[in-house]
Amino acid sequence: MSSKVHTISHPVVNAQLSKLRQSSTSPKEFREGIHNIGLILGLEASRNLEQESFEGQSPVSSFKGTVIKPRIGLTPILRAGQGMTDALLTLFPTAPVYHLGLFREKVSLQPVEYYSRLPSVPPVDIVYLLDPMIATGGTVLAAASVKNIKLLSVLASREGLNNVKNEHPDLEIWVAAIDETLTPEGYISPGLGDAGDRIFNTIRP
Repeated sequence: MSSKVHTISHPVVNAQLSKLRQSSTSPKEFREGIHNIGLILGLEASRNLEQESFEGQSPVSSFKGTVIKPRIGLTPILRAGQGMTDALLTLFPTAPVYHLGLFREKVSLQPVEYYSRLPSVPPVDIVYLLDPMIATGGTVLAAASVKNIKLLSVLASREGLNNVKNEHPDLEIWVAAIDETLTPEGYISPGLGDAGDRIFNTIRP
């Protein structure tokens, strides 16, 4: 796997992901788990952001502080990417959010765009693309059309990652885990199921 693909190795992430995998996990718990892992992914992916110094004044004395220099934008892929948005807004509260609506056609498994607020040239320096699942990689390929993107995902299939890297070898990707199996229907196995349905409690009985 490319050096541009970073897998988070952390006991808290492992425990959260294991809970997400369980079919007995409630929608509330699932949303919380996606949020928590998204927050850790955001922290790790922003570790090397450039900083800018400033002179400040505390209640006691002057100090030298820092602010993040690059302008950050967020692009959640609807629906499931919404589950990671609040976590990233915790880190970057002033970041613009460019929603992108894509769904996977069930027969061809190809992505279909139905909504986009993502400019071809966003007025930011870095865009964090948020999608909890990289299955076939098709939605990511459809979304990765602008420069300076970092992809944050809770879970990916090996095949999906390979598809993305073949098209975008320089794309930086942060994932919590990688599963080896992708079913003929395009689901990651063991996976999490349909992340959007589980986040928004729309699973059909």
